[in-house]
Amino acid sequence: MTTLRSRTGSAGGPLRILRVVAAVLASSLAFLTGAIVLGAYFPALPKAGVIGPVLGGQYPFHIALLALVATALAVAAWRAGMVRWGRTVTAITSVCTVAALTIGAVQFRSARHAGAEASLGQAFTELAYPAAEPDRTETYASPEGEPLQTDVYLPEKTSGELTPAVVLAHAGGFHTFDKSDLRGTGRWLADHGVAVFAVDYRLAGPARATWDKAPQDLVAALRWVQGHADEYRVDPSRIAMGGMSAGGTLAMNTAYRLQNGTITAADGAAPVPPAAVVGFYPGTDVTQMWQENTAGTREAAEMFIGGTPQQYPDRYREVSPAHDVREGLQRTLLVVGDRDRSARPESIASFGDALEKHGVDTEVRQLPFAEHAFDDAYGSLTSQTSRQILLDFLTADRR
Repeated sequence: MTTLRSRTGSAGGPLRILRVVAAVLASSLAFLTGAIVLGAYFPALPKAGVIGPVLGGQYPFHIALLALVATALAVAAWRAGMVRWGRTVTAITSVCTVAALTIGAVQFRSARHAGAEASLGQAFTELAYPAAEPDRTETYASPEGEPLQTDVYLPEKTSGELTPAVVLAHAGGFHTFDKSDLRGTGRWLADHGVAVFAVDYRLAGPARATWDKAPQDLVAALRWVQGHADEYRVDPSRIAMGGMSAGGTLAMNTAYRLQNGTITAADGAAPVPPAAVVGFYPGTDVTQMWQENTAGTREAAEMFIGGTPQQYPDRYREVSPAHDVREGLQRTLLVVGDRDRSARPESIASFGDALEKHGVDTEVRQLPFAEHAFDDAYGSLTSQTSRQILLDFLTADRR
């Protein structure tokens, strides 16, 4: 009998260990996926409302897979004797699985509605920026001896047909990142018939305000592209300007001011205003960015401007697209996530309404379950959708 007990105990020990390991893993995954799903559905929740829209919005199928793994572990622990706990965790993770798949289904429907091919395989595998390379990298200006470059992404050569083009400015709160962040979008648009010029501009820093420099860089970039239109087989009447986040703020402000005649080139002649304007989750009012202070927007605004709105109210007004709204502006595309905390969707909608009231041809698109920088995950459904929306806008006048 003693020997039998010993054998039973020795056999039961590993099983108990496995049961505990399964329970711990299931609990951890249940907590993680539960927090993400809750935050995705209820972005006002503290902490969960920060990570949920980012992870749940860009990786819903991955979250569903993690929840399924947690469900399997919970069921295994349940059958191993942890009945009450196993049932509870199984119920939680099952709900998380369904909730995550629902996010994916809503985004898939949105993508198909926008005309995107909506590849689920790409959503699973393309998790970051692709390793795309520009066709060329050129220096478009050297203000104060600082070379500024553009990555050029070109469509395949066609028989004499001129292509539309877009000058794109990268995100980064006016003080970080560079043109390489646009490589996925640049390559994809070029493969679909649009020439892309992804540009660097002078970045702000604690001791360098660039509120009067970065817009001039975009002026110079647009002039350079227009001057090389023949070389790159670009239709000069169909060159747009746009950007993401802070880059969208700069692009919209620069384009509108060129159209309004309220900005001149620091050196040389001013370019022809761009034909169209694009803002992906842009800041429309830099003063508002400072006031709301969401995800570092106050620090970014102060570095860009060189101080607070109380110190430099005129600077804040000058660089805010909201203060450029008037009749005669270019047709405009605004794209934002419905969970965006920085470029709030209601602010973007209000800005779009203001443009429309002044007779500006304006398109505002909100993407479901999407936070700021929803296109960081290149293969995500929100990213696929936004690229299709951008392509359709840039090529609309040729259909």
